[in-house]
Amino acid sequence: MASEGREGEHPSVTLFRQYLRIRTLQPEPDYGAAVAFFEERALQLGLGCQKVEVAPGRVVTVLTWPGTNPKLSSVLLNSHTDVVPVFQEYWSHDPFEAFKDADGYIYGRGAQDMKCVSIQYLEAVRRLKAEGHHFPRTIHLTFVPDEEIGGHQGMELFVKRPEFQALRAGFALDEGLANPTDAFTVFYSERSPWWVRVTSTGKPGHGSRFIEDTAAEKLAFEGQLQDWCQAAGEGVTFEFAQKWTEPQVTPTDDSDPWWAAFSRACKDNLTLEPEIFPAATDSRYLRAVGVPALGFSPMNRTPILLHDHDERLHEAVFLRGVDIYTRLLPALASVPVLPSES
Repeated sequence: MASEGREGEHPSVTLFRQYLRIRTLQPEPDYGAAVAFFEERALQLGLGCQKVEVAPGRVVTVLTWPGTNPKLSSVLLNSHTDVVPVFQEYWSHDPFEAFKDADGYIYGRGAQDMKCVSIQYLEAVRRLKAEGHHFPRTIHLTFVPDEEIGGHQGMELFVKRPEFQALRAGFALDEGLANPTDAFTVFYSERSPWWVRVTSTGKPGHGSRFIEDTAAEKLAFEGQLQDWCQAAGEGVTFEFAQKWTEPQVTPTDDSDPWWAAFSRACKDNLTLEPEIFPAATDSRYLRAVGVPALGFSPMNRTPILLHDHDERLHEAVFLRGVDIYTRLLPALASVPVLPSES
């Protein structure tokens, strides 16, 4: 059951399972193998390929399908390549075997978050190119590192680079979440994370001596950080490793041409549930530089298993996601000329 490309398996599923086997788990992801994987995909699909090293060993891979009107802003399809660690003893199958059971469920770290979406982008582009389509707007696919640890050596740096500016992104898609109901969730904003680094100093010594005023003693956490630091005494400070106070919101009304195109492509047979993402993704960096972004992972009737043991996705849900992107991309890449572009 676990063999790659078994007889009768859809080629898109085989490619998905191949990508799942690349061990890009934190804290030591094999990014080199991921970059090579996408370079090969670019060669096969006839797409441009650019590698941007935003930090040592941290490469953003950009695949490009040029549009017919280079004056227009582009559509950006973003996904991250890293995945969170695993506790293998709690898995039914090896999390990097990409095992497919008799019911069609594919087990693997990244099956939902978010290697499925990366391959769905690619396979939708493959299908559209094979059918001979061309669209006014350029489509860029970006595969970025380190999202799972905050994106500080990934998208946060990339959006400041001239290579990102050269993409002229007008709209972006990024990751969402599965939905256990018939509906599909689409995220137009997200929570504002505060990552706090606390420094506590105190008297050293062995714990058996019952020393007073130790650093650990001061770290009995209280609700209000400022009050806590003052009450804890001298030598206790904190700083924000990450602090977002003004989350950006992507419009979700039909007066916005991007939302209108997105929702119209889904209207016939998809029920959308717009929400605020309950955590943080690389979309926040895109929105912060003025690129509207929607978080969307087309997985309905699917339990939310990102970061969980036995993370898995049914192959039929995965393949339907390819169908959905095959409808979405023409709509987004054909958005008429905007006032800012005329």
